[in-house]
Amino acid sequence: MRTYGNDKKSAYKAITDAQKIAFAPIMFQAAKALRDFGILSLLEQKKGVLIEEIASNVKLSKYGTLVLLEAGLSLEMVRVENDKYFITKTGWAVNSNELTKVNMDFTNDINYKGAFHLQEAVQTGKPSGLHNEFGKWKTVYEALPELSKKNRESWFAFDHFYSDGSFRQIMSIVFKNNPKKILDIGGNTGKFAIKCAKYNNDVEITILDLPGQLKDAKKNIKKEKIENKIKCIPINLLDFQKKYPKYYDIIWMSQFLDCFSEIEIIKLLKNAKNAMNNNSELLIMETLWDKQKHQASIYSLHAVSLYFTCIANGNSRMYHSEDMIKLIEKAGLNVIEIIENIGISHTILRCKI
Repeated sequence: MRTYGNDKKSAYKAITDAQKIAFAPIMFQAAKALRDFGILSLLEQKKGVLIEEIASNVKLSKYGTLVLLEAGLSLEMVRVENDKYFITKTGWAVNSNELTKVNMDFTNDINYKGAFHLQEAVQTGKPSGLHNEFGKWKTVYEALPELSKKNRESWFAFDHFYSDGSFRQIMSIVFKNNPKKILDIGGNTGKFAIKCAKYNNDVEITILDLPGQLKDAKKNIKKEKIENKIKCIPINLLDFQKKYPKYYDIIWMSQFLDCFSEIEIIKLLKNAKNAMNNNSELLIMETLWDKQKHQASIYSLHAVSLYFTCIANGNSRMYHSEDMIKLIEKAGLNVIEIIENIGISHTILRCKI
């Protein structure tokens, strides 16, 4: 039984918060402009700057600089005292915190225009934002190789930021029982596989993913000169008739299942089960929203669910742990261990037949 949230704020506070929602898209762009034009960087470097000096330094009109700074006052990113502007802690976070930068760029470059089509996506179960802003691909994963350099950079920076921070911590979990063969399902650009190959000289890794993703993975593997340790098999994982290779000690799924609907997850897990024996383990690493330590993480994951709805595929989301465990059990697998607080926001579900 899940419980979350309350409604104890005053009517005045509720109306104030509602206005923040009403103007959020405009204020987001103002915050990004304060960052991108270098206004926040200038205020980080100098403690207390007059409007004329700010405008001159960032090569904007006084008017343009002023409207952005006044938006920054309401966003609590800057403060003004005796006509001089100062950066606040929130302004510093927008300007210099890597997590915030990654999330803002992902929102702007991948989601912002597409979010206009969210209602259509909810009604149809199709990624309408993707179709209207990027092209008629079925999913964003098929589109990735064809996106602009900037779009790709923002997407991969977001995707990798959360997983990369966990890799060092998870190696001891993955290699707990000294696996000799690992199957990385949805291996993307090969970062996990490369990390495993460097961590253990004896392990063999196979990556299953779309041809476009494997193209990048092969480049990265070749760059590390470990082609003999990692094999790449192109596959459309949504073609559920395609069977996974067998006889692997570990089947690894990281930030993978959240990319699919509940029905698809059950089918993917059944395919994984069919590739397992009694000694195999399936390790699922996900950002389960109820397992987060911080309110900011929960807020972010709920927003990311809307990305899945509007851009990624139209039918997936960031899952609650209870929902994910039910899907695992429906596929005929058992969760034998739950390992929380992995990296920034991850949980590992250790599963066996």
